[in-house]
Amino acid sequence: MNASEPPSGIGLLLVNLGSPEAPTPEALDPYLKEFLMDPDVIDIPGFLRWPLVHWRIVPKRKRDSAALYGKIWTEAGSPLLVNSRAFAGAIDRELQSEHGLRMALGMRYGRPSIRDALETLAVAELDRLIVFPLYPQYAQSSTLTVRKKVLAELRAMPHRTPEPEWVHPFYSDPRYIEAVAAVSAGPLADFAADFTLFSFHGVPERHLRRAHSVCLASDSCCDRVIDENRNCYRAQCFDTARSVAGVLGIPRERRAVSFQSRLGRTPWIQPYTDRLIQELPGRGVRRLAVLCPSFVADCLETLDEIENRERERFLEAGGEALRLVPSLNADRAWVKAAAGLVRDVIGT
Repeated sequence: MNASEPPSGIGLLLVNLGSPEAPTPEALDPYLKEFLMDPDVIDIPGFLRWPLVHWRIVPKRKRDSAALYGKIWTEAGSPLLVNSRAFAGAIDRELQSEHGLRMALGMRYGRPSIRDALETLAVAELDRLIVFPLYPQYAQSSTLTVRKKVLAELRAMPHRTPEPEWVHPFYSDPRYIEAVAAVSAGPLADFAADFTLFSFHGVPERHLRRAHSVCLASDSCCDRVIDENRNCYRAQCFDTARSVAGVLGIPRERRAVSFQSRLGRTPWIQPYTDRLIQELPGRGVRRLAVLCPSFVADCLETLDEIENRERERFLEAGGEALRLVPSLNADRAWVKAAAGLVRDVIGT
């Protein structure tokens, strides 16, 4: 582009969490260090975080994680990356004829990085940049860290860049809710569950308390989203579950919400998925369906943690069958919903 020519067009940056490049300890080492050294993930002072991550967590976790990734790895690579790329291609086709839109996929950790994606978009040639963090609910360790990273990368670029515009958390957007329900309806009908669990990724309790003084103040504080807790991750998760259950017709007595994937010894938001799954057979639950609405793409946390490890836990506790309901991935209903979220920001 000639220096005298004005920028033109809109760029769309899709961002998901990321994956290692291979299911090996050698590939997990840099990936885990990048992830766990993020101060919005392990939010302790850097002089404490560095030895904890480099000397204690990663040396052990990289071998364990490599083994888990090995169970779900496909010929095409990491399921999260494969599913994210399929979605990116589908939404690109949905929007490619509109506004000269350019699209790129970046990962908060690993490759393709956010910097890689911004360079692919050639942001200096754009007059607008829309950033779409692929996290339905807001959390410090997902949405916020993406925002910080995008802004840091833009500031580090040697040329003029547009001010980013954001697709905000869409946990209650009817299009997202309908997409989750549409993807879930068939598997739920085929499986005939007697109980449905909505399992969301967990976060430390201190993340919530730091954001809102009312968080976790009572048993009912997450019953609805109001001004006082509008950015509360746990309240947003409960809101998503209620809305999806309402569309699917799942009554209150046959569903529950829980939180998975906790790390470390500090308290994380409850109830914990692993403990609840172990308790449910004792309450008479025999056929358990599990939805994971905080993940828009199937990944380690769904395909291994739920479908493998938690299924085994449920069966050992006396359950008969556990069914993981697929994530949105590149389903047409989700592509159309996501395209609508982008159009809202564009203004069409």
